[in-house]
Amino acid sequence: MSQASADARFRPIGHVVSARREPAHTPIQSLRNPDEQAQVVVRPELAQGLDGLAEFDYAWLLTWLHVPSADEPELRVVPFMLRETGERVGVFATRYPQRPNPLGLSVVRVLGVEANVLHFAGVDLLDGTPVLDIKPWEQHLDVPPHPRGLAAIRGGWYQRAGVVGNDQLYPDPPATPQ
Repeated sequence: MSQASADARFRPIGHVVSARREPAHTPIQSLRNPDEQAQVVVRPELAQGLDGLAEFDYAWLLTWLHVPSADEPELRVVPFMLRETGERVGVFATRYPQRPNPLGLSVVRVLGVEANVLHFAGVDLLDGTPVLDIKPWEQHLDVPPHPRGLAAIRGGWYQRAGVVGNDQLYPDPPATPQ
């Protein structure tokens, strides 16, 4: 590993303003809480970077999960959705919040942009969560193609454990006329 990559440093572009104050009372995924609203307040000198974002229905928020756990991150964890079985899987096969680098990735619904504030719905982040980046979600770029359709994309233990239902799948795009 090069010294440059070992010393990676990030400066947040802003922070989340939400009603959520405790990790235990915060939804585990934005799509499980689609109607709750919050904001990302971007540093004023970066406000121009939000230009054009309001034209998208969804955006990715890349965040730093800043509330530390008392424990060192484990490499094999019991994800929230497997707590009843106690099955452990590798942390990189989960969205478990305690990680070697506690990065969060949330897909949120864009409600609007005013000056340096992104208004969004789909809250799974605590108030004050540092935001490292915002990127538009675009179905043609973010939904991978599969020769047998979206329902055929493997979902690992999420599917095996029965925690993913058809209501959580994006519909297959209509067939292109030949």
